[in-house]
Amino acid sequence: MKKNYLLWAVTALIMLALQSCNNGKTYAEMKEEEADAIHKYIVENDIEEISEAEFAAQDSVTFENQYVLLEESGVYMHIDNRGPGKEVLKDGTYDMVARFVEIALQTRSDLGITAGDTLLANFHVSNPSYTLKGEDFKLTISGESYSASFTRSDSYSMYGMYGTVAVPSGWLIPLRYLKPGKMTDSGEIARVKLIVPHSEGTSSATQSVYPCFYELTYVKL
Repeated sequence: MKKNYLLWAVTALIMLALQSCNNGKTYAEMKEEEADAIHKYIVENDIEEISEAEFAAQDSVTFENQYVLLEESGVYMHIDNRGPGKEVLKDGTYDMVARFVEIALQTRSDLGITAGDTLLANFHVSNPSYTLKGEDFKLTISGESYSASFTRSDSYSMYGMYGTVAVPSGWLIPLRYLKPGKMTDSGEIARVKLIVPHSEGTSSATQSVYPCFYELTYVKL
């Protein structure tokens, strides 16, 4: 009985701590604020939202400033370039390299972030020749299942920043539609822009409930 009481007490303290960290807001309220931040970004950037049916009718491409809403995940995706490959990746294991910019889409004073802040990056959007080491990860595809693990752990890597080898699921969704290859010509690299809700984002975004914008490139080694 005493053990059960102690377990309940510890659980209650954890819940109170989490509530305090989130300024007393419920998860539903935090998700609503996240949705408002995403909507604001879409409106302010004059983004045209298209459905998955429209996306399929366009042969899985997006035109200028078009983003397809992928309903199951809530991710918005714009494809700049599907890549130099002949087809999308099939079942198997692949060594991949990504370059990315991660930008906060919501101001969160409790986290010390402001909408528009660059949280992490390994290339400069306005100067693509300025790069740090690419983000290495191992991708496994089995039917409809996509999983991946980061293979770098230095302080400038996603693993170094967020403390997990798991690649955000939002990063893997575009690989269902892209044709990444080994070419490094910037005009041929598979490149996307994503609006990623917390549920498909980093461990930090998932825990604290905030959305991010990503520009991502993928190269197959």
